[in-house]
Amino acid sequence: MSKAKKAQIVSLFSEFEKPISTPIAKVRTIDRQKDNFASTKDLLSKYQMTEQNKHISHEFQSFGCHLADVLADKRHTSLYIKLAKTMSRGLLERALSFVSDSTADNKAKLFMWKLEQLKQGGKT
Repeated sequence: MSKAKKAQIVSLFSEFEKPISTPIAKVRTIDRQKDNFASTKDLLSKYQMTEQNKHISHEFQSFGCHLADVLADKRHTSLYIKLAKTMSRGLLERALSFVSDSTADNKAKLFMWKLEQLKQGGKT
């Protein structure tokens, strides 16, 4: 190899071969002075934390709980989770929007009635 090619190969890594002029201890103190870290407590205090059900691991479970909340029927939450798992989301959302616009006393019954109507309407 010629001397020019050897010089080019060495010049690619020359930046790594330079000696460090400042000691490591000095660099660490300089870095600490530049970065003003906030504590974790201060960072988390900016956000409002809401307690959620820790047993929900799938999206359909979350939607089923949402249905139970909107329909004010916490007693039958497992039914709504089962519906969210097995039925199409479009049908459930259409029935929910129908119920949320109404002023019915028992929104859960109205939801189930409308859901049945939508299911039968889709089959014919």
